[in-house]
Amino acid sequence: MSNPALVEVMRGALVESRHCGAIAVVDAGGARVLTLGDVEKPVYPRSAIKALQALPLIESGAADRFGFGAEELALACASHSGEPGHVATATRMLERAGLDPSALKCGAHWPIHQPSAQALARSGALASALHNNCSGKHAGFLCTACALEADRASYFDPAHPVQRDVKATLESLAGTAISQDVCATDGCSVPTWALPLVSLAQAFARFGSGQGMSPVRAKAAVRLRAACAEKPWHVAGTGRFCTEIMQAFGARVFVKTGAEGVFCGALPEQGFGIAVKCDDGAGRAAEVMIAATMARLLKSDADRTALERFVRPALRNWNGIAVGALRPTDWAGAR
Repeated sequence: MSNPALVEVMRGALVESRHCGAIAVVDAGGARVLTLGDVEKPVYPRSAIKALQALPLIESGAADRFGFGAEELALACASHSGEPGHVATATRMLERAGLDPSALKCGAHWPIHQPSAQALARSGALASALHNNCSGKHAGFLCTACALEADRASYFDPAHPVQRDVKATLESLAGTAISQDVCATDGCSVPTWALPLVSLAQAFARFGSGQGMSPVRAKAAVRLRAACAEKPWHVAGTGRFCTEIMQAFGARVFVKTGAEGVFCGALPEQGFGIAVKCDDGAGRAAEVMIAATMARLLKSDADRTALERFVRPALRNWNGIAVGALRPTDWAGAR
């Protein structure tokens, strides 16, 4: 099945390029609200499911044992920009469990936030695993391993109790078994399992609504969503899409980016979960796709106005001159 063009890139008055992809909106019971493209094809959700991967952090008792508040829980769900506040929170998470940065197995990269990367370079310091956008998730995994009294050195291995719990959580929320054949290694070295977009959307519908979950898990989901709504900067960072959307909508919307053009989200009031995939992996198009999907589902004029700059973001050159824009194709309604 060939996926349709869902986003157009304009330069002046002409369409310069197009991004194809697929979108699934599903409720907690699996009913399809909106589907475009091939929503049955398994995709690797990558970082889009970090909030689901963080559920065992609370369910295991680790979050309470180490006194985690909203900042720590939001960072456990984050693909952060490596700004000083992100690094400080990841460090604090590890220290609460008696660990130091050497315990992190996510690898090191320079901060995504360019001013922070430049400041770090000017100081003469090197980037560490704490600056990795996944350090909060990994700190959460390590703390969960401590609570389970499991080996800490191999917490990223698919056979480790933490990763087995994560896989079982995904299967329960998505309502489907995950074959070991679709297990791969994520950029930060933990397992990533491929799932159809409809299954991912159902998982986020349950995460957002609490339906189809045990009372303990439903409370854990509420706690994670509340943390991300309270501390959205910790989920991404300065000027980032996820942060700005959740700053604008608070607890009414949960969104999370993933690599290679995947985006997932939940609209708790409607009970809907959303999963999108841009075929060519472009994050800019995936942002337009999920923003336009939310604008289609959120009915108030105020909500649509708040989303407009994300649905049709301007493109500017290095001089700051507006040269074009991205926009959804006809599936999203009037242009």
